[in-house]
Amino acid sequence: MRFKYGKKTLELPLEGLLQYKELKLKDTTPLKDPHAEILRALRRPTSGKPLKERVCKGESVCILVNDPTRVARTELFMPLLLAELNEAGIEDEQITAVFTIGSHRPVTAGEMRRIVGEEAAARILLLNHEPDNEHNLTYLGDTARGTPVKINSIVASADRRILTGSIIYHFFAGFGGGRKALVPGVAAMETIQANHRLMLEEGARLGVLEGNPVHEDLLEAANMVGADFLLNVVLNEEKELLAVFSGDMQEAHRRGCSFVEEVYGVPITKKADLVIASCGGYPKDINIYQSQKTLENAAQAVRDGGVIILLAECAEGAGSAVYEQWAKRYRRLPEMEAALRNNFQLGGHKAYAISRVLSRCQVFLVSDLEQKLAAELGFKAFGDPEGALRKAMLCIGGNLVTYIMPEGALTTPVFNY
Repeated sequence: MRFKYGKKTLELPLEGLLQYKELKLKDTTPLKDPHAEILRALRRPTSGKPLKERVCKGESVCILVNDPTRVARTELFMPLLLAELNEAGIEDEQITAVFTIGSHRPVTAGEMRRIVGEEAAARILLLNHEPDNEHNLTYLGDTARGTPVKINSIVASADRRILTGSIIYHFFAGFGGGRKALVPGVAAMETIQANHRLMLEEGARLGVLEGNPVHEDLLEAANMVGADFLLNVVLNEEKELLAVFSGDMQEAHRRGCSFVEEVYGVPITKKADLVIASCGGYPKDINIYQSQKTLENAAQAVRDGGVIILLAECAEGAGSAVYEQWAKRYRRLPEMEAALRNNFQLGGHKAYAISRVLSRCQVFLVSDLEQKLAAELGFKAFGDPEGALRKAMLCIGGNLVTYIMPEGALTTPVFNY
């Protein structure tokens, strides 16, 4: 069987497995005419008034755009979005696109052009968010949970804000998309850390919005900033559009999350001895930091004491110096959790999430990481998938209940007791 690995594929023969089941997205037909559906979303939204009725001639508009780690097919909808704004009396010179990097690295000029498309890149101003630049952050107050809401000043001062992106499961915010374009997307590092600290609280779980303290805090912060229009997409493993959700931020996002549950959620009735999971290739496996999303999904399907074989190229290494430091410093989960509660750090939170998985099963990592580094991060490193599979069969026997997850970053096993 072939698995996506970076920008290429890996072959892994499965003949030695007596029984295995492939966990994959629900078979959903991609949109036959994405452009027509995007226009419908702009003119007849999922919730609320059309885009043209939400803006006025001469206003400044800020469009929030995903970075390369979260594909949203921005190049498809950006020309249509600009055309609608132009027809409403908003000139290109009044439109700015800000890349919602959150705490990620800045987007390069070449990446910006590829993401929004050459036409849009030539027409409007494209900017990176700078989460550590205090001179370009505006304080709007604190949430009820004490998160200081500091937002990119260009975004905060715009007359109108349009949030774009894609919706997927998220391991502690419940789901991505929606409000996350604002926080963490264009928020201060201080804001991001205060919100993400809530991942340690009860209710901060994958696939859960109601009662999730992270989501509720994000929503409150986003409402303090103000979102004038949401345009979120749901994609399949080939990055084709399955659906578009638009209009009022909270309601359109909620409906999009329900759709994601139907398409990405895969019911299982038994935990597996072995899970073989590919992130789905680039950019989902660009580094360990991003590959953690697949690891979290795979962990939903494996029994305690089982094995996960994670296929993740990690061309950009670990992805975070802070994550590396925490993973190397704290090898026991209780110690790491205590340290994180005492001094929450982005990157440390990712080490904690990975450590939760490592505390209950073994993770065999097939990647381009140096084996020494992979081992220091808590993984058992392998240079090829065949070696990892042979070792797994030696560890837990040959008569394995096995799940295969070719698109592990999207596919989310849902265990039915």
